[in-house]
Amino acid sequence: MRKLSYLLSIILLLAVRSLQAQTVHVNAAMGSDAADGKVATPVATLQRAVELAKAFKPGEGVTIKVAPGLYTLRDQVVIDKQNTEEAWLTIEASSMPDDADWKPAQMPVIQSISANNNKTQFQHCVGFLVAADHVRVRGLKFIGNGNPEVQYYYPVSRKDSTLTGLDVSQCYFIGERNSAPIQGSIWAHGAGIHIDHCIFYGTKNALLLFMAIRDFSLKNSIIVGAYESAVWFGAFHEPFVFENNIVADSEYLWLRAKKTYPKYQFKNCLFSRMLHEMGYYGPNGAIPADRNAHSEEQVSRAGKLLLSEVETKGLPLDYLNPLPNSAGKELNAGIFKK
Repeated sequence: MRKLSYLLSIILLLAVRSLQAQTVHVNAAMGSDAADGKVATPVATLQRAVELAKAFKPGEGVTIKVAPGLYTLRDQVVIDKQNTEEAWLTIEASSMPDDADWKPAQMPVIQSISANNNKTQFQHCVGFLVAADHVRVRGLKFIGNGNPEVQYYYPVSRKDSTLTGLDVSQCYFIGERNSAPIQGSIWAHGAGIHIDHCIFYGTKNALLLFMAIRDFSLKNSIIVGAYESAVWFGAFHEPFVFENNIVADSEYLWLRAKKTYPKYQFKNCLFSRMLHEMGYYGPNGAIPADRNAHSEEQVSRAGKLLLSEVETKGLPLDYLNPLPNSAGKELNAGIFKK
């Protein structure tokens, strides 16, 4: 009986180990793509890290740990490892914003320098092309593409509307419209899109979400300076969560399909200094909507949003987060969860 119990324990241990996440380490400064991706021998590029992740079985979760540094993308990074609901592929910073010793310089910076690399619908450039279910992106900073050949740049994109499970958390998306623009920070179709504690600053659009969008949430995030719209949204399906967000200084808050009147609910938010709020997209661009069916609960338009911004001493620890005396500070929107 004791021998049987021992054998069962061994089998259980092996089963648990098979479900444990495997880890690939990437370090732009010290890694080599000829290495194996272990902690002492990291690879140098995200492309190689994703290739190594594909070698693990579908039932094995994989975490790609990204060391501080600048990661330049010379082509789109296609994330197509087959994952399961229990075993995700996670691409995350080795030091996260809520870690006790975190500093802004420790956040990996992702910059595409690629020319147009994707022809879906029209010529454009993609940073991360998510082509699999159950993918997480955590703790990274995406900046714009300054390649003069590129008019439309999307740091994170998911083209396939049959996919599910895309979580983006504690990331910056920072564009500069005159030199390194971001057309849309996240352009995605499909189900299970969850975004929390992200900051979108100076991007033309923060979110472009169109086909088969179901089980969507945007929480505790900040969108400032969207010079087209904070969100473009297609067909409406429950569940839908939009809460504890700040949207400010943007052309539009929300664009929907024409002749649709979705019953969105916006909850616990600050909308400040918007040129327009609700609109729809027409053949020649955005048009203000004179009628909508959305509802609001504890949404404020009062007070001034004050962000921690760069001054002579460089990046403050809480850059682009609300200052203590800012409107909306109580919403806990921003890069930190704690």
